Amino acid sequence: MLVNRVATYIQKEDLLPEQGKVLIALSGGADSVALLHILMDLGYTCEAAHCNFALRGEESDRDEAFVRALCHTLDIPLYVKRFDTHKYASEKHISIEMAARELRYDWFASLRQQLSVPVTAVAHHRDDSVETLLLNLIRGTGLHGLRGIPPRNSSIIRPLLCVTREELIAYLDRVGQPYVTDSSNLADKYTRNKIRLNLLPLLREINPGVDKSLMQTSEYLRQVSLVYDQAIEKAKERIQTPEGIRIGALLQEKAPETVLFEILYPLGFSPEQIRAIFSSLSGQPGRQFTGSRGWRTIKDREMLLLVRTDTGKELAPFRLVTETLFRTPDFVIPRDKHITCIDADKIHAPLEIRKWQPGDKFVPLGMKEKKLISDFLTDLKYSLPRKEQQWLICCGDQIVWVVGERIDDRFRINEKTERIMLLSIEKPIHTKADPVTETQF
Repeated sequence: MLVNRVATYIQKEDLLPEQGKVLIALSGGADSVALLHILMDLGYTCEAAHCNFALRGEESDRDEAFVRALCHTLDIPLYVKRFDTHKYASEKHISIEMAARELRYDWFASLRQQLSVPVTAVAHHRDDSVETLLLNLIRGTGLHGLRGIPPRNSSIIRPLLCVTREELIAYLDRVGQPYVTDSSNLADKYTRNKIRLNLLPLLREINPGVDKSLMQTSEYLRQVSLVYDQAIEKAKERIQTPEGIRIGALLQEKAPETVLFEILYPLGFSPEQIRAIFSSLSGQPGRQFTGSRGWRTIKDREMLLLVRTDTGKELAPFRLVTETLFRTPDFVIPRDKHITCIDADKIHAPLEIRKWQPGDKFVPLGMKEKKLISDFLTDLKYSLPRKEQQWLICCGDQIVWVVGERIDDRFRINEKTERIMLLSIEKPIHTKADPVTETQF
């Protein structure tokens, strides 16, 4: 009996305690309606959450009305959320499908905490897992993408992965429970639908048991991945630092490109990008790649640096404090990288704090000619991300202080100086010996 098989699967995968409380993601389709009925039959205390993404006009409203009526009939608490999915997708520059996914799971997490429910159950079944495996294989993936859909992902559980959609439909027919059909699932303009409607039927002609074969392979790979993950984690410990990846150590690994893939793929880098990044490791410094999840890589000497790119508008990590005093014979210039002294009478405009920019020049203390800030920082052997974190104190269009390093010679104290301005920062900045990435600010 299907209900007993689901109960056995829940116990085997340790998805739910007996007769516990669970939040059901209820769309109104056959899969989620069957999930609700099955968990109720098993004695679980169910509450339901329905997302209206407003993507299918009257059909979306029909689904919401159906779910409301069903939960009223079954005396199940229901929570409904309407989303402006198109607006969210536009703001985030992502696909409608991805936008709906993010909105759905973010709301489920928030609602689950609000209701003190330990898990949210979604209605993915065996057919969905087979489709996901094929979809990942077509697009290109690592070992994890060939495991299908996992039965648990943090607080999201999937109790129906042991049964097929056909079995769920037959179950609903037996209990006399209607459901709604999403018309978008019948159109083959989406890749997943093309797999469901076109590719899988062809594969079943070649091998009627292809679904079972793929799931057996998926389960085998899920077990293999446990060993694989342990090896990858040990490799990461050997090659990673807070800044990124030590290239020499990476290349000493038995499968360096595979290790690199497992580090970069979760950060939003495509398989094609990762291959290009790996090829660039033997090249000159400066090559950069940007992933889709707010990270970029930079080849910098012996390191492959990992840098955040989605930190938003950055404020200076310190507050500038100034103090002006008359020069006395016993005045001693402080020996502190976080404090400097300049001739106060040479300051002709308000001081400004900003990052250095390409083309910026100053006259380093003790020199007579201007030098590019970029060249000055290179001479200090700063990494590229560390260069990007360099702040300046400016007076009009002139650079007064490369913070923590050197002042401009034109603002130095000399025998004619009468008033001294002390510049100090409120908290220590990082120096060459203490490199940082953008995530530390």
